[in-house]
Formats: sequence, structure tokens, C-alpha cells
Amino acid sequence: MENRRYKILAIDDDPSILSLLDTILSGDFTVVKATNCNEARAAARKEDFQIVLLDLGLPDGDGMDLLKFFKEINEDIEIIVVTSSQQVTLAVKAIRLGAFDFIGKEFDPDELKNLVNNALEKFLRKRKILYLESEMDKMVANGFVAGHSPKMRKIYEIVERTAKVPANVLLTGESGTGKELIARRLHYLSSNREAPFVALNLASVPAELLESTLFGHEKGAFTGAHRLHYGKFELADGGTLFMDEIGDLRFDLQAKLLRAIQEQVIERVGGNNLIPVKVKIIAATNANLEQSVKEGKFREDLFYRLNVVRIHLPPLRERLEDIPEFVRYFIEKYNRKFNRQVEDMSDLVFSVLSHYSWPGNIRELENLIERLIALSEKPTITEGDIPVEYLVNDFDALKKRAVEGDVLGEATAAFERSFILRILEKENWNQIKCSERLGVHRKTLEYKIKHYDLRPVIVQRRAAAKGA
Repeated sequence: MENRRYKILAIDDDPSILSLLDTILSGDFTVVKATNCNEARAAARKEDFQIVLLDLGLPDGDGMDLLKFFKEINEDIEIIVVTSSQQVTLAVKAIRLGAFDFIGKEFDPDELKNLVNNALEKFLRKRKILYLESEMDKMVANGFVAGHSPKMRKIYEIVERTAKVPANVLLTGESGTGKELIARRLHYLSSNREAPFVALNLASVPAELLESTLFGHEKGAFTGAHRLHYGKFELADGGTLFMDEIGDLRFDLQAKLLRAIQEQVIERVGGNNLIPVKVKIIAATNANLEQSVKEGKFREDLFYRLNVVRIHLPPLRERLEDIPEFVRYFIEKYNRKFNRQVEDMSDLVFSVLSHYSWPGNIRELENLIERLIALSEKPTITEGDIPVEYLVNDFDALKKRAVEGDVLGEATAAFERSFILRILEKENWNQIKCSERLGVHRKTLEYKIKHYDLRPVIVQRRAAAKGA
């Protein structure tokens, strides 16, 4: 832990005590000294402290009032009372008012160091709890599932190399392609994996709250700011900050973000103190940032700061071979959520899923599987459970394939293909029984099978039935 990034305010009217405290602690912390209440208040207004070493017997005021002052401006600050033997009763009272602990002025240096480190651990633990509360619903499962198609294997190689260096990363790709999952993987493989990973979707935060969300605010900074609030930068200190939809960041805040990245310091809203933060930035966007730069909507200098390493995630329609892996993962996930016992999906379902263009990418696939599991009452999901919009594919894909603009004809053909597959499955792939059930001649059915390229599915299903 780089403790010198954390600051201690030492307050005592005895210069020799202050000098001793500085000598013992300055190797690990930044120590600021004050000899009275006025100096202490001025220092607290100027800088941000994590720990205060407080002598209660000061010449220009009551040490208890000073303790209350510190807790009012930041209730998370940890205060250690450094007291004489005559002030033990006051020290106990100070603990009741929120002090962390007390130590006598005839202290042992190692004892003081241990006490200060324990106070810092408590301060950081409270910050971590805030982070966990805000991020718990976004935590990914233990398994990492993003597909193993050739395109994704190449991306994993880049992720493995990039995770080992503190370079900022820009993730690009359509919405729903798994950018946050890759960001979490980058963090997990880094040397700071035990540090916080904090995620923020910039597009989801109201414009008037965005600066406070990023950088925090002081108590009283604006109406409703009843206490000090840590922003995402402080919560991610020492770890990773993932900012999704970076292209939606307000232009006036882009300069502040640039400064935070370049100088590794922030200022809370309503505050004047420079707060050091050491954060790896992973930004993501589905927009063309280069075009936004040309149009004057995105700062060029910020773009280059973010675009140190770029990783582009392909849409699901370009890696359909990953669908079975995602489906198995989502079946397991939503079986647990809905207490279901779905074991698999039929080959026909996988055929339907592989002929759909997935405009919503992995997120759309997950939503579909969630819906199917929630409504399922049997161990295997079949084509009859699939919503009709997936059977006829999406409108844009139909329009591209339609001959002379005949979208209705293309939709009818897509539905006919799916319907024939469904009846073949119900008749155990017996074409004679299927043609009878459809009310068509067997030659007609054979023509449809050839026309819709269904034979590979039939051969695969028959082989699977023989092996069962």
C-alpha cells in the first residue's frame, strides 16, 4: 500500500511532540502539522485528511469542539487522541463522540504505527463498503463466459497482455456485446485485482448529478448535500474505474476528466482540496469517437488519453458459434434464479438462434433465455417455445435478403422454414409422417427441405438420436 498518498493531520501545541510524530510517520504518510485550533481548521479546509492525531489541550480552543468539527466535515475521518495521563477521562469521552482510539504521549513508536495503520484500515474499509453497496448488483458470477470463437480468442490474448500494464483502455463495439465483462476481466487479471472495480454508465446518470457522481461533493455543496459524498474516482482509488458510454459525457466535464487522468488528482464539488487518486481507466462506447472529435463534440486530447489500447468487440451476429456457450451459461443462471430444472434446448432452437441477426447482441440473447426459463414447465425448450419474432427473424435482416423489396415474402419463407423444422421434430424426423401432417406431397416436402437447406439439421438430429 502506498501510504504516503494518505495524509495525517497532527495537532499539538508542543513542537517536540509534533516533530516526533513527523519523524515516526513521515516515512509512510504525508504528515501536516498544526499547533492550535485555528491552524488545524485552516489545514482541514485546504487539504483532505484521512487521519487526525489530536491533542485535546490546545491553547486557543476546546479539543472536543475540534473533534466535532472534523466529524462534521467528514464523518469517515479517523481521529486518534494523543493525551497525557491527566486527560484519560476526556479521551474516553472523545471515543464516545467518534474518535477511533487514544494513546498516551509517552507512546512507543511501533505502538503508534500500529494504531495509525489500524485507523487507516478502518477508513479504507468504510470506503470499500460504500463501493460494495453501490456495485453489488453488478458483480459478475465466478465463471467468465464471453465465447471462444476465433475472434474472441484473439481478444483474450490482447486482454491478457494489456491487463499486466497500467495503460488506459478504450473498449468499442455495439451495445450488448459484453464490454463491461471484458473490463472486469482486465481488472481481474491485473496486479490490482484485490482493489475495487467501480463501474459507471455515464448515460444513466442525470446531467445535474454527473459531476458529483464522478468526483464526489462536500457537505453543503448544494441543496440536498447533507453529508460528504465520495465519487466514483475515490471509490476506485488504487483499482479500476470503468466508464461506459463515454461518448455521452458532457463537454464541460471532459476537461475535468482529462485533468483527473493526467494529474491523478480530483476536486469534490464544493471543495477546494486536491485529492490524489490512482486509478486505471477503462472507457467504453458504441459511438464513433473519432467522428465526435471531428464534429467538436469530444475533446481530442481526452480521446488520445483514453485510446492508449483499443479493443473492439464484434457483434454476436459475427460470432454465432459462441451462442451455445452463452445459452448453457444463461440456462444455469436462470435455473437458479427461477428454481427451474431446464436441462437443454432442442437442435431446432439452436438452428433458429443461429439464423437470427441479434441486433441487441448478447444482452438480447440473455433476455430471451431469461424469458424462456421463467415460462418453462419442461426440461427441454423446443422451437414451439420461441417467440414468433425470432422465427421470422428481424425486419432489417429480412429487408436485406428480400428480392425486389418483397419483405413479406421473405418473412413468410423464414416462418415456413421454422414451421417445417418444428413438425419434423415432432414426428421424430420421419418425412412421410411429416408430409401427411402438413397435408403436402412427400416430393413437395423434399423440395422444401432442399430449398431451405434443412438436410444438415436432419442428419445431425438423426445421428444424435441413434447415439442416444
